[in-house]
Amino acid sequence: MTTHGSDVDRTAEWDAIKARHLRPLGDRPASSARGLHHFALLCSDVERTIAFYQDLLEFPLVELFENRDYRGSTHFFFDVGHDNYLAYFDLPGLDLGEYREVLGGLHHIAISVSPEQWDRLVAKLEAAGVETFVVNGSSVYFPGPDGERLELLSYPLNDMYGTVVG
Repeated sequence: MTTHGSDVDRTAEWDAIKARHLRPLGDRPASSARGLHHFALLCSDVERTIAFYQDLLEFPLVELFENRDYRGSTHFFFDVGHDNYLAYFDLPGLDLGEYREVLGGLHHIAISVSPEQWDRLVAKLEAAGVETFVVNGSSVYFPGPDGERLELLSYPLNDMYGTVVG
């Protein structure tokens, strides 16, 4: 019995897609982007979100101001290392539903930490009663304060489970 997705072997399909689109490292042009400036999500409670990310996960809050696009909305940022930021908005007055995984929506956010930090942060999450799902002793999935799916990896930024990406 298959527990994930389809039990159809898609190896040939993936190989064909790679053959059509994946250029060898030396043949790839440089990206037009400089990097991820910030990744923005929605939250229902600013204080709870700050406590989760800054106090529990130890991602420092680096800025907080009014959202320029929605009066009365808070826009705030956490440092997740390497000049990358995780941003949140609260949108008071809107009837926002709970987190849902939908096509084109958020599946999860994966954040790299050192193996030593990984062990310590997983222990902190579990001690705080956050439900965790550990994979291979190097990856942990868990919900954020509004149900957003998060992952901490003990792999370097360009390493995807032992395969160097890039």
